[in-house]
Amino acid sequence: MHFALTDEQAELASMLRDLLDKRSDSAAVRRAAGEPKGYDESLWSVLCEQVGVAALAVPEEYGGAGYSLVETCVVLEQLGASLTPSPLLGSAVLAAQALLLSGDEAACADLLPAIAAGESIGALVWSGPEGEWSTDVVPITASASDAGWVLRGQGTFVLDGDHANVLLVVAQSPDGPAVFRVDPSDPLVRRAAVPTMDQTLRLATVDLEGTQATRIGIDGSFLPALRDVAVTAIAAMQVGAAERCLEMTVDYAKERVQFGRPIGSFQALKHRMADMLVEVETARSAAWAAAASAASRDGELPERAALAKAWCSEALTTVAAETVQLHGGIAITWEHDAHLYFKRAHALSQLFGQPHRWRDRLGQMWLPEQAG
Repeated sequence: MHFALTDEQAELASMLRDLLDKRSDSAAVRRAAGEPKGYDESLWSVLCEQVGVAALAVPEEYGGAGYSLVETCVVLEQLGASLTPSPLLGSAVLAAQALLLSGDEAACADLLPAIAAGESIGALVWSGPEGEWSTDVVPITASASDAGWVLRGQGTFVLDGDHANVLLVVAQSPDGPAVFRVDPSDPLVRRAAVPTMDQTLRLATVDLEGTQATRIGIDGSFLPALRDVAVTAIAAMQVGAAERCLEMTVDYAKERVQFGRPIGSFQALKHRMADMLVEVETARSAAWAAAASAASRDGELPERAALAKAWCSEALTTVAAETVQLHGGIAITWEHDAHLYFKRAHALSQLFGQPHRWRDRLGQMWLPEQAG
């Protein structure tokens, strides 16, 4: 099957790149990461109001644009290329898709219009301290009470969790994992941002101490599909970052002169940059295939998402490391952007599961008789 952007999607990518080149250059990214919410709120407003980035994958009946996750991944690829801090991944992907996949029409009608408009920021609490987004081990428990449900436990690695005004929580109920909505202003909800290696990603811990909650949907059977969507979105960001690393390296190799010649003319360096190109293009193929399956919700999504997360994580790690190596000493200075991409590579490879865990899942799909 052939995977490629349509003319409309390519135009969206080009428009976003132009916008981000103007509004989210290196200095702007560093300023945005230091903002109280970890991103530039004025740029987020422009992205939502003029481009509609948060609305792309939300159906029109819930205030969205009625496109698909492919268009959202196009946006994420460009945000990944520029390292632009934004709540798109946590809010318009994780929280919005959790609502849509739950099938809870009332919750979707209540929450999605504001998320799609960028007026509300959603966050999904799922992982525990061990960093596992699993349906087998869920760190938060839900117990029934006369008033509804009560949640207890701590969630970690919550994207934009310290300032989100829509808080969804994966918790273990008596009949299995499920998703619940809690009021972020509840005094029994304690949230705190945590230091991160990649300062362009905003992560938080969320402690629930007997917090009242409302259940979303019937059960949590959609959680594996939600996790597949999440890693598909991560893969798109990784492709964008890897492509920008390659561009930076090629440009530098044309400008840096050694022994009277641009270093890009040296055969050994040409081979290394050619290898980087192979990493970028194969990663793009894996990411686009996963995005197509996520958009159509077809049966190939689990396999393609696992392949994309494993492959794109290692591709970005390789390309970012080569970027540092081929730039030389300047790459490890604070002023140069190479170290930011190196940190992003590490952070995204860990988020939603390390590459080897996704390779294990692939093995279980391809060789089920040897699983376990």
